[in-house]
Amino acid sequence: MTAMKPTLPPLTERSNVLRWLRRNLFGSWMDALLTILGALIVYWVVKGFLTWALVTADWRVVAANMRLLMIGQYPIAQAYRLWIGLAFLMFLSGNSLGIWARQSRFGPVLLLAPALLALLPFGAEPRKWLIILTVTGLAGWGLGLLRPEVLKRSVIAGWVISLPIFILLTRGFSESASGFMPAVQTNLWGGLLLTFLLTVVGILFSFPIGVLLALGRRSELPVIRLASVGYIELVRGVPLITILFMAQLMLPLFLPPNVTIDRVLRAMVGITLFSAAYLAENVRGGLQAIPKGQFEAAHALGLNGAQTMIFIILPQALRLIIPILVGQFIAVFKDTALVAIVGLLDLVGIARTVLAQPEFLGRQREVYAFISLIYWLLSYGMSYLSQQLEERLGVGKR
Repeated sequence: MTAMKPTLPPLTERSNVLRWLRRNLFGSWMDALLTILGALIVYWVVKGFLTWALVTADWRVVAANMRLLMIGQYPIAQAYRLWIGLAFLMFLSGNSLGIWARQSRFGPVLLLAPALLALLPFGAEPRKWLIILTVTGLAGWGLGLLRPEVLKRSVIAGWVISLPIFILLTRGFSESASGFMPAVQTNLWGGLLLTFLLTVVGILFSFPIGVLLALGRRSELPVIRLASVGYIELVRGVPLITILFMAQLMLPLFLPPNVTIDRVLRAMVGITLFSAAYLAENVRGGLQAIPKGQFEAAHALGLNGAQTMIFIILPQALRLIIPILVGQFIAVFKDTALVAIVGLLDLVGIARTVLAQPEFLGRQREVYAFISLIYWLLSYGMSYLSQQLEERLGVGKR
């Protein structure tokens, strides 16, 4: 018996580069004209940008202020605490990729990102820590590949405690300057560090609040339903900057003279409450997409209302709205730039202070191009992780 040879498609249906170009770009004279015009526009834009970026732009403004852009006025002597926190996160990220994304070819590439960042104009000390981050992430990835079942619960627990550990390391413990890990006041937090903390806190705390608001809006109790609807519609009816101004300027007027609330904490609360209202509507849309037969089947099995919602309905609803949730999280990340208007020195706020330096006047394009690249890379990273999660959970497939 000879092996069956695969049947090739007809000659007219076989695909190669020339046939693809003719079918998609040069199918008619109008398509050919649009293709040529588009190619000329792309060439003009790319050539102009590369000429500016490689020849005209003065990137010394970024190199001289890299520490400010990353951590603001955080004391350089205590910066090792931030590196320790990042190493812990990189180890958990490597574990997670090794356990839940074993087939992904881009996992190790993502873990090599710190080594690529070492090519930027950092000093010797940051370069050393970036190499340590890469080694830590790859070590966590290797352990995740070798012992996935053993490490699953430990990795989940590590992610749960990662935010408190990072904030404690950033804030410090001792009020004495000579004590162990002296406290660093939040008015010294800035740059990408502050943007990162505002984003993570806003996402983590707005998610459960938004889920509760969505459930409250569907509640059969009039008091809970009206309170949820009132909160959602009131918050969604005003811009985020209004809430930030309320938190930063008007809230102290209602507090006793001897009571003060940290400015960073007020910004975190404002971002969280604002994001929760929008996230509640997204979750409500997912809940409405679940057929009533799911509720009836759960009740037929003897589950009560709370069990039905927690174990049957809510997991399916959240699975359906993963793209919407990630889009909301990316919006929260970008909306943190508004805290610069109320005096907090996040990434955008630090950029404004850098542009005020006399030796770098008129270098707005270089600074804003650099921080735009940071925002794009982190937003794309969240989008890529969302796509991997969707593929793993089979979103859009039956």
